[in-house]
Amino acid sequence: MMSTPELAIGSQQGSLLPEIYRVEEVIPETHDTFTLALIPQEGEPMTFAPGQFNMLYAYGAGESAISISGDPDLDGASILHTIRTAGTVTSALRGLRPGDSLGVRGPFGTSWPMEAARGKDVIFIGGGIGLAPLRPAIYRTLNRLERYGRVRVLIGARRPRDLLFMNEIAGWPVETLVSVDRATERWRGHVGVVTPYVRNLEIDPGNTVAMICGPEIMMRYAVMELLNHGMRPKDIFITMERNMKCAVGFCGHCQLGSEFICKDGPVFSYETMQFWFAQREF
Repeated sequence: MMSTPELAIGSQQGSLLPEIYRVEEVIPETHDTFTLALIPQEGEPMTFAPGQFNMLYAYGAGESAISISGDPDLDGASILHTIRTAGTVTSALRGLRPGDSLGVRGPFGTSWPMEAARGKDVIFIGGGIGLAPLRPAIYRTLNRLERYGRVRVLIGARRPRDLLFMNEIAGWPVETLVSVDRATERWRGHVGVVTPYVRNLEIDPGNTVAMICGPEIMMRYAVMELLNHGMRPKDIFITMERNMKCAVGFCGHCQLGSEFICKDGPVFSYETMQFWFAQREF
């Protein structure tokens, strides 16, 4: 185990120049999602803070911003990225095999507020692929449970086949709820969107930090339920992984108001983003 420095909200690090990494393993997760385990061609794997992302460059196809999804406290471990196949770059990444190489820039962006949550109850809410960016923060918490109060994880997906990391979730020593929108005959768990379950949580609003990642409509309703519990906007954190192209705020693709998601985020307090969440076009 190693200690990774916590990055404050608003900070970033990472090189503009890609380094060559090799694929150590390709791990199938669901019918359309996979995890790449990467190791550098030279030197040690990068250190990162939970919530940060890398720019992965597939030769001949282009570059895409992908969150780091592995345990940030494993010394010398390969760097994990969990990816949903959705376009040209992610399809090219899906075609990689062990031993193949790709370019990696990063890590970039802000991190989940692990130090700010110290001594407090923590609620993680992940929807679909949104569990992947939360996974490093969950592992950081599990590695140091004595630092936190009551820890709960709420996970939602459209169908059972869309659920990520099910084998390891069963071993997490914290309260965990897994729900699907549409069940199958073999499904024996909760059925329904995950946000109504937030309504029934027992929450100490002055001593709780929430971290949320998923479809923006899911995050909107999860935030509403937390606010109804009396939580403060500054204690609710979301990750806004949308339209990121350059990672350093040059291209402007990810600009939302005065914020550049890649540079000023992707993790924001809801206090920073609440105006935009209230806009009808958002």
